Amino acid sequence: MTRVRKLSFAAVAAVAAVVLLLSWHPWRARVEASVPPSPQRAPDASPNDDLTPTVLYAHNLKLRKGPDFRVYIRWIKGQLARTHAQVNPSLDDPESCYLQIEKGVIHVNIGDIGNYLNSAMPANAPLRNISILPEGDLLHLHGTMHKMLPVELVGRLEPFPDGRVKFHVDKLSVLKIPMKGLFKAFDVKVSDLVSKSQVAGVETNGNDIIFDTRQLLPPPHIRGQLTSLAVKPPDIEVIYGNAPNDEAALAKWHNFLRLTGGTLDFGKLTMRHVDLTMIDASQDPWFDLDLVHYQDQLVNGYTRMTEQAGLEIFMPDLEEQASKKAQPIPIDWLKDRNRSLPPDIPVKH
Repeated sequence: MTRVRKLSFAAVAAVAAVVLLLSWHPWRARVEASVPPSPQRAPDASPNDDLTPTVLYAHNLKLRKGPDFRVYIRWIKGQLARTHAQVNPSLDDPESCYLQIEKGVIHVNIGDIGNYLNSAMPANAPLRNISILPEGDLLHLHGTMHKMLPVELVGRLEPFPDGRVKFHVDKLSVLKIPMKGLFKAFDVKVSDLVSKSQVAGVETNGNDIIFDTRQLLPPPHIRGQLTSLAVKPPDIEVIYGNAPNDEAALAKWHNFLRLTGGTLDFGKLTMRHVDLTMIDASQDPWFDLDLVHYQDQLVNGYTRMTEQAGLEIFMPDLEEQASKKAQPIPIDWLKDRNRSLPPDIPVKH
C-alpha cells in the first residue's frame, strides 16, 4: 500500500511538472510581449549626453566658413543647436550644428559675397563673373550673362524676419544701356539671371531675388529673427533681435567665443555640461577663428582647466600662429626622469 501511495504521489508530481513546463513558455511570451521595448538611441549619441542646446556668446569673432567666406561677429548671444537630435554638435563637422541667434550684430564683407557666389554657382549658371559694389544704401551687382552679355542690377536689400534676404532690383541694364527696346530684343528678365533649380537657396519673384542664407552660405548656418540690414562699406551690417549696436562699448570687450551647457565634440574629445571659452591671445580687432583649421590654433595656444572642470583656451589668430607642433611623449622619455621637459612646457622654478 505504501508503495502504491509513493507511486501515485510521484505520478502526480510528474504530471504537475509537465503542466508547469508547458504553461511556462506561453506565460513568459505574454509577459515579454507586454513589456514595452527599451527606447533606441542613435549610435552617435551616448545615454549620458546632455541633449539641451549649448549656449553661445561671442564678441569680435571673425568666423571663417570654408575657404571663400567669412562673417564678422561683433557680438551675438544665442545657441549652438543640433542639426540632428541624436548627433552631438561637433567643431569638426560644421553640418552637425547651427547658430540660433537671439540677439546679435554681424558684418559680412561685400567682396566676400561676390567671391562666394562665383565659387558656389554651378558651371551652367546663366550669370557668371559676379562682382558687387556699394553706392550709398544701394548695391550694384555686375555679371556676365551666357558668357557674353554684361549685365548690371541695381537694387537694395530688405530683410525677412525668418532670416531670408531680398534684393529688390530697381534697375536692370544690358550692355550698359537701360533701354526698353533693348530689353525686348534680348528678352531679359530678373528670373533669367537666377534659376531656383540651379542654385540652392536662391529664387526670384518678380523684380526680387530672394536669398535663403540657411541654404546658400556655407555651414555652420545662421538662424534667427533678422530685424535690419544696412550697407556700410566695405560690409553689410546684419542685426538680429533688435540688438543694441554701440560700437564704442562693443570695442572695449575682449575677443572671445564662450560655450556653456549641453554636449560638444571636438577632436577626440567629448565635453558634457560644456564649459569652454576660446580667447584671442592677440590684441587684434578681430579673433580669427578658422573652423577648418581650428586644431592648429589649439596646438599653438595655451590651455588651462578651471576649478569647475571647464577649459579656457588662449588661441593665436590663424595668420599669427607659431610653427610649433606638439609631439607625443614617447615611452622612452617616461622611463628616464632626468630628461628635460619639452620646450613648450612652462617650468615652475
